[in-house]
Amino acid sequence: MRIGELKDSKYLKKEDVGTGKLLTVKELKQENVAGDNQPEEMKAVLYFNEVAKGMVMNWTNLQLAAKACGSEETDEWTGKQIVLYEDPNVSFGGKLVGGIRIRAPKTAQAPVDERNPPDDFNDPIPF
Repeated sequence: MRIGELKDSKYLKKEDVGTGKLLTVKELKQENVAGDNQPEEMKAVLYFNEVAKGMVMNWTNLQLAAKACGSEETDEWTGKQIVLYEDPNVSFGGKLVGGIRIRAPKTAQAPVDERNPPDDFNDPIPF
């Protein structure tokens, strides 16, 4: 078990998403993310239909979400699906610490009809 899995958090952590988690955007709202007895720190937090925890957004992830959702207008993100994944190349304070990144879901390929598979072996050979 990784030590990050032992610490409880109100917000999503890299350990919560692993290699990829497909989620549907519920809403983006501003909220105070400061810890107890700390000065107020307002940040954008993205919430999803499938998980209770929200994701605190930084500028990079806001841009990635806009690209994945196809709009810079955050009100248009509701209902869109995105993938959250752990990226080991995220740095903080000059150190690689890993973090959560966002991408669009991969498009599904059309299923192959197994009753009529493609005939790849009857192409004309040019020699």
